[in-house]
Order: sequence, then C-alpha cells, then structure tokens
Amino acid sequence: MIAQPPIRPLQSSLPLRRARSSAPTLMLAFCAFVALMASVSGARAWHSTDMTGALPKLDFTMTRASDGQQVGADAFKGKVVILFFGYTSCPDICPTTLMNATTMLKTLGPGADDVRFLFVTVDPKRDTLKALKDYTGSFAPQIVGLRGTADQLATLAKRYRVAYSVTPAGDGHGYEVTHSTAAYVFNRNGDIKLLFTDLAAPNAKLDGMTADLRQMVAGGGAVSWWQRVWNML
Repeated sequence: MIAQPPIRPLQSSLPLRRARSSAPTLMLAFCAFVALMASVSGARAWHSTDMTGALPKLDFTMTRASDGQQVGADAFKGKVVILFFGYTSCPDICPTTLMNATTMLKTLGPGADDVRFLFVTVDPKRDTLKALKDYTGSFAPQIVGLRGTADQLATLAKRYRVAYSVTPAGDGHGYEVTHSTAAYVFNRNGDIKLLFTDLAAPNAKLDGMTADLRQMVAGGGAVSWWQRVWNML
C-alpha cells in the first residue's frame, strides 16, 4: 500500500494571517484618530509660538523676593504663568520686557489676577532679595521676583533650554551678564503652551500677546487627553 501524505487543513493559516494584518490596521486607525484630534485641538489660532508638548511642565524651587519664602510651581497652580529670566541692573532688555508685561496686564483688567509673571534673576550674587523685591515692585503687582542658588538657577535654565552667563569684572572689561530674551507661558495646570519671542522689543506687538493671555485666562491652552497621547507617540 502506498503511503498517503498527511492532509493539511486548508484554513489552518487563515486566523494567523488575519491576526497579523489586523494589528497594523488598528494602529494606523488609532494614529489617524489621534492626529485628527490633535489637529482639531490645535485649530485655535494663537498669535504667539505654540509650544504645546515641546517642554516639560513648570517645576522649580526658589525663594520669593516679596516675602522670603521658598516656593515651587505649586504656589502658582491655577494661574497662567509667564516665566522670564533677567537681572535687576539690566540696562534695556529687562526693563522693556517688564514695562511691556505691565501694559499687557493692565489691558487684561480683572483678568490679570489670574496671571503671574515670574522674573527669575540670573545674577543672584548681586540681586539680593531686597533688590529684587524693590525692582519687581516698581512694575505690575502680578510680577513676582524669584531668586535661587546657583544650582537651582542652573537646573531651571537647563529645563527650559535658557542660555545665560555671568562674567565678573576683569582686566579690560566690566561685570557682564547675558541672558535669553524669550518668555515662556504656561497654562493653569503648569503645562507649557506659548513662547513670547519679542516681549523685549521696544515696539513689540502687544495686542496679539495680550489676546493670547486673555484666551488662556478664559480657559484656552488646556492640554487635552488626546494631545497628551499624541505627544507620547
């Protein structure tokens, strides 16, 4: 008797093929859905640079100049926060920035109570708490001076990719301080939302930035769950 080869079920491989093809299809569908939701959530027009998901949440530990208390980001939770790095003896950039910020806050009216402008000194050796308190106190009441140790300052600057340097006076040059001019805007939950790139300009277009702040005070700029998922992909 001639041996017959074993009979293999014709459909034995079909479930495996279906399993292999369905996973990529579902993943593509999911990514398309997330992308759609992200585009819908980002449809709101902003005058300033949208930084959603580009930088980590607001986080720091520093001393508040107004009362000498050590505070962190939690002290400002529930507020729209503008983060800026400067120093009190700055001849032009810092006073211009704070004047522009003061104008914007006044324009917001009662809404300004929901905004805090954090002025972080990059020159803590010369900027005492009293000097910082007096300096920020000459502008809007929502402007808060913060002073940290060298390590606290370096950690915060690195977190948001801020460049700064302090060069003591030496042969042929005086005391020199350099720093970035951009201001970072965080929503009420401490998530990064916007970047103000020309707040330090004497002829800065404040109407657009003020409109952005008003929109964030009203609840705009919140990071939705699908944006969080999209940022993780």
